[in-house]
Amino acid sequence: MPPETKRTIHTSLAPAGRGPFPQAVAVGSLVFVSGQGPLSVETSQPIAGTFEDHVQQTFANVEAVLRADGLDLRHIAKVTVYLADLGNVPAFNDVYERLMPAPRPARTLVQVGLRGIDVEVDVIAIRPERMPALSMPQRSET
Repeated sequence: MPPETKRTIHTSLAPAGRGPFPQAVAVGSLVFVSGQGPLSVETSQPIAGTFEDHVQQTFANVEAVLRADGLDLRHIAKVTVYLADLGNVPAFNDVYERLMPAPRPARTLVQVGLRGIDVEVDVIAIRPERMPALSMPQRSET
C-alpha cells in the first residue's frame, strides 16, 4: 500500500499510546483507533473511580481520537472490548448502552490480562462521505 493512502491521527485530547503506535490510522473511509483505556489525558495514568467511571473515561478517550479526524461515536462500525474480569460485563453493558448511540456497532468482548487497567477498547469507524451507497434488500425475520 502506498504510504499516502495511510495516515496517522493524533490528538493531545487523549492519552498518548504506551508503545510505538499511533492513536489511530486512517485508510480510505476506515479509521482504526488503537486500544484506549481509562487513562487520564493529563498523566497517561489510570484514573481513580469505579469500573463504570473507567468505561466512561475509555470511551471519552476513543471519542477524542475520533473527533481529531472529524468523527464521533456514531461513526463506529466495530468495537472490540477487552475486560480483565468478565464479572464486569453487566456494568460495562449498562454504560455502553448509555454512551453508544443506536444503531449500535458490531461488538466483540473478550477477557484478557491487562496491565494496570480493567478495560480497554479499540474501534473501527467509517467516514460516511467516503462510503459507497449500497442498495440492498432488507431481510425479513421469519
